[in-house]
Amino acid sequence: MATYTLPELPYDYSALAPVISPEIIELHHDKHHAAYVKGANDTLEQLAEARDKDQWGTINGLEKNLAFHLSGHILHSIYWHNMTGDGGGEPLDKDGVGELADAIAESFGSFAKFKAQLSKASVTTQGSGWGVLAYEPVTGRLIVEQIYDHQGNVGQGSVPILVFDAWEHAFYLQYKNQKVDFIEAMWNVVNWQDVAKRYTAAKERANNLLLAP
Repeated sequence: MATYTLPELPYDYSALAPVISPEIIELHHDKHHAAYVKGANDTLEQLAEARDKDQWGTINGLEKNLAFHLSGHILHSIYWHNMTGDGGGEPLDKDGVGELADAIAESFGSFAKFKAQLSKASVTTQGSGWGVLAYEPVTGRLIVEQIYDHQGNVGQGSVPILVFDAWEHAFYLQYKNQKVDFIEAMWNVVNWQDVAKRYTAAKERANNLLLAP
């Protein structure tokens, strides 16, 4: 059975300071992300046991747990690479990410309008969740989504390419209850090179979504 593993950080704990403190990065990656990996693996084992025993009384809870932990693992794995200490600004053609910049302008009208929408979506996510820029394969457009917890309120088939973690554990030790300040600061560490690569890969795989036989 396939199992999930905690990925290594692509930088050291202090790489995103002062936007995100080393303490937050260490706790977030080593404790919270690790817990989602363990939760996904534990749930797979419990599902295997249910199949072996043909006992399905807990199937609803197990399926929900798998979606929660697996989505948490995937989103965090994207999150770490979406950030860099040398990031920020906006995607520009001179930096080799002109295709992404054009897609953002086409889908949202301008970078400023996109930034406003993703910021508002991240800040106003009710409870725990994420603000996400995703590639939507049916229309080939970029869309902004609010993801509640890790897995709710998403379009089927959409591919996340830029994720803002709006759970309190992502910012509370440093920003307290000022989520707005944290999300605004996040724009200073966005790794547009990584986002552009994810956009290109999502477009190339768009035909994998089977809409009709």
